[in-house]
Amino acid sequence: MIRTRFAPSPTGYLHIGGARTALFSWAYARKHGGKFVLRIEDTDLERSTEESVKAILEGMTWLGLDWDEGPIRQTDRLERYREVADRLLREDKAYYCYASRDELEKMREGQRARGEKPRYDGRWRPENVRALGLVPPPDVKPVLRFRNPLDGVVTFDDMVKGPITISNGELDDLVIMRADGVPTYNFGVVVDDLDMNITHVIRGDDHVNNTPRQVNIMRALGAELPRFAHVPMILGSDGERLSKRHGAVSVMQYAEDGFLPEAVVNYLARLGWSHGDAELFSVSQLVEWFDLGHISRSPAQFNPEKLRWVNQHYMKEAGDARLADAIRARIAGAGGRFEGGPPLEQVVALLKDRSESLEALADDAVMFYRDVEPAPELLAAHVTPEIRVVLADLAMQLEALPDWSRDTVNGAVQGTLKQHGLKMPKLAVPVRVCVFARTQTPDFATVLALAGRKQVVARIRRHLVPA
Repeated sequence: MIRTRFAPSPTGYLHIGGARTALFSWAYARKHGGKFVLRIEDTDLERSTEESVKAILEGMTWLGLDWDEGPIRQTDRLERYREVADRLLREDKAYYCYASRDELEKMREGQRARGEKPRYDGRWRPENVRALGLVPPPDVKPVLRFRNPLDGVVTFDDMVKGPITISNGELDDLVIMRADGVPTYNFGVVVDDLDMNITHVIRGDDHVNNTPRQVNIMRALGAELPRFAHVPMILGSDGERLSKRHGAVSVMQYAEDGFLPEAVVNYLARLGWSHGDAELFSVSQLVEWFDLGHISRSPAQFNPEKLRWVNQHYMKEAGDARLADAIRARIAGAGGRFEGGPPLEQVVALLKDRSESLEALADDAVMFYRDVEPAPELLAAHVTPEIRVVLADLAMQLEALPDWSRDTVNGAVQGTLKQHGLKMPKLAVPVRVCVFARTQTPDFATVLALAGRKQVVARIRRHLVPA
């Protein structure tokens, strides 16, 4: 059975790059009827926080990336790492290193001065200890280092990048257990992936350099290697590494900004993966189509405008009741009151096709639920003395309507235009300013009908006399 995993470090929020990695791992498992494991790599004790764990879980839940096992925390498995480390030590595949930080820094400074690659020189390898007559200092708590092969190469067939070969001469003896008994990243991830029977490791290509080290540890443990797939990074529109200034914020920031989760999932899937020319597709279609062979080897570029375009598509497709529930709190937070206002679902049905986000939809919808005084300059520009005469006649006709509907409102508007010999914009814009404090709305008669007779007439009459 195929088993994938997402293994974030809880040192911050779930960002776009991490969310895409999680999505690809999730989709691959779902495509093949496998299992998706969530693992929290929290052995960076100084930087890991419970708040970050909650943010990661919240982001994944919002995106709909449900996990089959977990969340499994590395800090709950410390004894297991020590057990495996002890095995490597017994089998002479690891050894204690007593080099201090000062020693290591002086070693690297000398290597840099000689034009060499800075790396650990293996001085505490058992054979070197014997040759040099080194004695473990009593006041230094040692780390445990992996005995990396000194010759040969490491080769693995990456499912995205193809075959990758690294000389063992480029690798040094990495620390696998810190002096405090906590595993390092490269060791913890190996033990976890083997214990959890992970068959496919899908992650960002910033981990490519870690993979040869992990492969060597796995081979030292006599384990079968998982398949690796390293996904290219995401860049900003300027070609630079994605950062906050490009919009690389928390996944939950997109929720706060009014994006729908299915739109974000759709957009993330298209960042570096494709299925023919398909731009818009459902989650079920993604699962049906997803494969690793169509992940691009080149970095993807994050485009906020494209994300808004995708979100607008899903806004149009979403049910009115769902959108109404989603924006109700936003409207209330902006000072809107629903008593006496039109049914919110009807307002949503009118406005959603022109809305890029829930935030934009709420900004438009609030005009039906909050009485806002137009800016003085807006009134001065559009509600002139001549227009006030026309507005007074319109208010009279609207108040006298036997029933209130889009058709009857439109009839009153048309009658007023004919009476005064005006074109629609000459009347519609001033009315919008008086009633909604804005110059643009959807269909004029429809928004007036939705706003209600009492509200429309009162707001027009309020502006018949110059302020």
